[in-house]
Amino acid sequence: MRRLSAIMVASMLAFAGATLFAVPAGANSVLDAPSYCADHHAGGDGWGNDDYCSTPDDVVMAACPSGMRCGSYSISGLGSRKQQVRNAGANSLDLAVAMLETERMDTNYPYGDNKRDDAANFGIFKQNWYMLRSKCDRFRGQTTAQWNNGAALNSNLSADISCLHQSQNAYGMNTWFGGHRNGQTGINNPNTSDINGYKTAVYWIRDQLNSNSANLSNDTRFWVDVRPI
Repeated sequence: MRRLSAIMVASMLAFAGATLFAVPAGANSVLDAPSYCADHHAGGDGWGNDDYCSTPDDVVMAACPSGMRCGSYSISGLGSRKQQVRNAGANSLDLAVAMLETERMDTNYPYGDNKRDDAANFGIFKQNWYMLRSKCDRFRGQTTAQWNNGAALNSNLSADISCLHQSQNAYGMNTWFGGHRNGQTGINNPNTSDINGYKTAVYWIRDQLNSNSANLSNDTRFWVDVRPI
């Protein structure tokens, strides 16, 4: 058999390498630097490009939800934040919502999430003002025009979690997901493909957190690629 030239071998290897990057949605990440995710991917409840984030060596993940990209990476200090949120009354589903919405489960995002009136979002879960004023005792009965009052949740973690639970209990989880994802429209029609995709992403993250008790207190962030709206 003829020996392949060095150039041809290099070209074949380069092509193979490029092919490896075209991995299916359920495959593990191919980027080695967790900092890449922190620097380039954080963006509300979605990600900004087509790369994959690296998975810490000691973290085992389930396959990504069908047709969706997912992964995990480490953020220094996130474990302490997880503990803080849990100590304030959050469960693993709450952690998953916060983890999908913001990179560090905090309120370091534009005021109101760049929205206003009933669409404005507050707290680590980005709860919208309509649901807050409808189902949370702290704001119940207030008007659309009083939407700035929701900013109190940005600095009161316990109140934020309490409002979340009140809303979930009042609406029921299926309708709550609809409203959390798409406001009044989602409450009235909570079974769209977009809302179901968001729900699937949250439950996938919750399942990763519950799969190993260490994930409830370590620095690992799990993510799923969900389109921001």
